[in-house]
Amino acid sequence: MAHCAINVALYGPGARRWAMTERGAAAVERAPGLFRVGPSALEERGEDLIIRVSERGMPIPKAVRGEIRLRPEARGDTSYLLNPHGEHIWRPLAPRCHVELAFEAPALRWQGTGYLDHNRGSMPLEAGFIDWTWCRGDTETGSLVGYSGRHQDGTPFSLGLAQDADGTAHRFPLPANQKLPGTFWRVPRAVPADAGTRPEVQATLEDTPFYSRSVIRTQLAGQSVTMMHESLSLTRFTHPVVQAMLPFRMPRRG
Repeated sequence: MAHCAINVALYGPGARRWAMTERGAAAVERAPGLFRVGPSALEERGEDLIIRVSERGMPIPKAVRGEIRLRPEARGDTSYLLNPHGEHIWRPLAPRCHVELAFEAPALRWQGTGYLDHNRGSMPLEAGFIDWTWCRGDTETGSLVGYSGRHQDGTPFSLGLAQDADGTAHRFPLPANQKLPGTFWRVPRAVPADAGTRPEVQATLEDTPFYSRSVIRTQLAGQSVTMMHESLSLTRFTHPVVQAMLPFRMPRRG
């Protein structure tokens, strides 16, 4: 409760914004169907999740103001352990959603498919993991999610989850990661891909000293799919220089 933020990242021609302002418990309100942090909030309305955003971007202080509406097409009721003793747990709450976005600042409207998940843990991420890779994309029959990485003791983990159009979810063996070109900050990138195929980077959306977000085209479980992709290095995250840089992207108020 002492360290809460609503992170918003928008990508589009002339409409790039990043906001992640940390606030304390006095700025947080929780109630059934409501979670508010400062001027922004998440609220349930019937089957929909409404995200109202009123933030100031960083490091360029431009307004980030608008509304995002998510309507789940399927719901996930299963949680998955990301490490052996359950200190970190992942649950895809809605593996596929219809999303409508209407922003005043920047002037931006969009609709399409999206995704809603939930992570929780009883220890800091850097205490549990060296690194991880996550990817998610829509297919003709549903969606695919891949998680892989290394625990802090160096042992690897991987998890593949397929969601069918009717909401049925099942695990599948995740193929080996294939290396991708590194970023400007040389964050390693890799993505699971079927043997004999070659994935490619279509766009790099975030490029930081410890984290990258990209759009990747790959073949997975026999299907060609465009995926949102994340690479996270917790070793880099804990470096003192990186820690000193964080307030410039994630300021604290109150």
